Amino acid sequence: MEPQDVDLSAPFGPLTLPNPLTTAAGCAGPIRELAKFVPLDALGSVTTRTIMPRARAGHATPRAAATPAGLLTGLGLPGPGIEAFVERELPWLAERGARVVVSIAGERIEEFAALAARLGGQPGVVGLELNIGGPSHADLGLVFAANPAISYDLVRAVRRAAPADLPVYAKLAPDVLSITDIAAACVRAGADGLSMINTVPGLEIDPDTLRPALAAGPGGLSGPAVRPVALRCVHLVHAAMLAGRLPTVPILGMGGLGSGRDALAFAAAGASGVAVGSALLHDPTAPLRILDELRTELAARGLAAFTDAVGLAHRD
Repeated sequence: MEPQDVDLSAPFGPLTLPNPLTTAAGCAGPIRELAKFVPLDALGSVTTRTIMPRARAGHATPRAAATPAGLLTGLGLPGPGIEAFVERELPWLAERGARVVVSIAGERIEEFAALAARLGGQPGVVGLELNIGGPSHADLGLVFAANPAISYDLVRAVRRAAPADLPVYAKLAPDVLSITDIAAACVRAGADGLSMINTVPGLEIDPDTLRPALAAGPGGLSGPAVRPVALRCVHLVHAAMLAGRLPTVPILGMGGLGSGRDALAFAAAGASGVAVGSALLHDPTAPLRILDELRTELAARGLAAFTDAVGLAHRD
């Protein structure tokens, strides 16, 4: 089989995308930067940076620090706010044929729901990704994604506010007691899919100042060191679906993905789609390279379609 004969189309909930690759939220800037290197309509979809109700400057600098294990970042979700995003960014993305998944976050459940309602019917928007890895101001700083009951309430509120034909995906954090319990709560509340995983919490100390390397102190670790953590989470949740412990929905796998071989590993663990994140920071052409490598990896194993690889690690 030749690589060009491999079918990369990717059913993802109610969507069927031309290929399984998207960008991880926040790693392609406002997406305009990525368009200088990659035709946006060549990707299955693009995921925006997280949009919040109001404009935010984010944390003070430094916001990123290289570590031996990967990149530690603490951006603080900078962005233009929902109204500027809808007026300036979405029309520009739609003109370029991008299939846009908008990452959204708020400080309260009501803010998530209001954002979902505002984004309904906007040009080019094919899905919403709920960044539930931040703290809830209404629950004394408890992270939304750390509690199944809060995750359930959040997803249910968004599902009710968003148009029925607009898919809603919950992005899960890895540092929880049971990611399977969180996943089950989100799916039972109406999530059409799951994104796994958010960055892994970490801290780096500047050896000269003996102070945290990031202005915000702790940050989120990304890069190859995170990949085994992410693969474990995807494998755990997909296994729970196969065992009937939660309804089956598509999983978007991410965390240290930098090659077609990595993408294939996520698929084998149970991911129906993959996202490239920190690799974009040093190679903005990575999405096209990864798609080419993925075709080659699938063809070399006699797999005619990407969907044939999904869940292979669970089969006898």
